[in-house]
Amino acid sequence: MRIVRYETQDGKKQKYGWLLDNKIGEIGGNIYGRYRRQEALTPLSDVRLIGPCEPGKIVCVGRNYVEHAKELGNETPKVPLLFLKPPSSVISNGETILLPPQSSQVEHEAELVAVVGKRGRHIAADDAKKHILGYTIGNDVTARDLQKSDTQWTRAKGFDTFCPFGPWIDTDFDPSDSVITCRVNGQMRQMASTRDMIFNVGTLIAYISSVMTLEPGDLIFTGTPAGVNELKNGDVVEIEIEGLGSIKNPVRAETL
Repeated sequence: MRIVRYETQDGKKQKYGWLLDNKIGEIGGNIYGRYRRQEALTPLSDVRLIGPCEPGKIVCVGRNYVEHAKELGNETPKVPLLFLKPPSSVISNGETILLPPQSSQVEHEAELVAVVGKRGRHIAADDAKKHILGYTIGNDVTARDLQKSDTQWTRAKGFDTFCPFGPWIDTDFDPSDSVITCRVNGQMRQMASTRDMIFNVGTLIAYISSVMTLEPGDLIFTGTPAGVNELKNGDVVEIEIEGLGSIKNPVRAETL
């Protein structure tokens, strides 16, 4: 099932729904618990999709692909390297990534994103699937120059608009071996398989939950493959994951 969150044409109400053959049916109740699906009758073209959940926290994993660690001159981590992005950085598919004046080197990072569906702490890797609602697509936009200059990564990763994700949550997606690609203005920048991750999703869930309680709606960005590169004013960046879909966002220099 593909879970979406959408706005009606007047933009006054946000709803959860499920997608079938380019039509949406409303979901009543709690998508993380008990819910009821209505018949899918509303054409997708009649609504605006927004971020498919509202995350309480966004946990990200750095250098989880060997070639990406190498391209930035870093060693391969022995344990998952964690950082956070603020929920205020979230934007939806189609919304604009803003290039902040503080940075002269903003880059894309195409990623598979796991969406937590069940609360948990100290989750065993073998039990991780029970705590995952599904998967979506994300772009861990990064001000690379600020990441290099700051001791912490918060500023480089945390600007408003630096967390596009969507367009839906796929509850049946298999993350073991799917191709991730990133194109900028139609030109290929990144391409790898999720099988190339150093730490798989189960291992990440176990490690992260040994540190912090995972709550329904939390996002886990699982790392980006090699090929990260600069985004410039006027670019359009598209991230696609085989069998899951794609997101596309225009890029614009922020004006104050």
